[in-house]
Amino acid sequence: MHDYFSDLMEHVDLIIYGRKTYELMVPYWPDLAKAQSGSNATNRFAQTFDAIDKVVFSKSLDVVDGNAKLIRSNLAEEVLKLKKESGRNISIGGVDLPSQLIALGLVDEFFFLVHPIIVGQGRRLFDDMQLPQALNLKLESSRVLNSGCVELHYIV
Repeated sequence: MHDYFSDLMEHVDLIIYGRKTYELMVPYWPDLAKAQSGSNATNRFAQTFDAIDKVVFSKSLDVVDGNAKLIRSNLAEEVLKLKKESGRNISIGGVDLPSQLIALGLVDEFFFLVHPIIVGQGRRLFDDMQLPQALNLKLESSRVLNSGCVELHYIV
């Protein structure tokens, strides 16, 4: 799974997170990138992740670390600006922020990793999203990983 995400992130120029996902990822992965104390796969992901610039949308954070930039407002306007920069492959993560960007029509493609685990509780990605109309996706590719996870790549 870490190899899958490393391969995916090698083509990413910018990561956009909200506060919660940012705090889950940083400082854990940057620290692991420096220490190189994980498996080969996790060390590779850590290095890949750490090298990518990040934007964090948060009204409650005061500061972000390393190669991250904090933005407090104007989500749609700021993301449109970022998308217009040439050559930018942007990754988004979390639950709240992707739902907002999907509803605003600012997501061009989706990469899902379906795990062979059924859970009975927890947040679901699309629970709170209100789309103005159905979003028809086209399957671009799929693959079963050695872990049993299924990778799905859709475009809008």
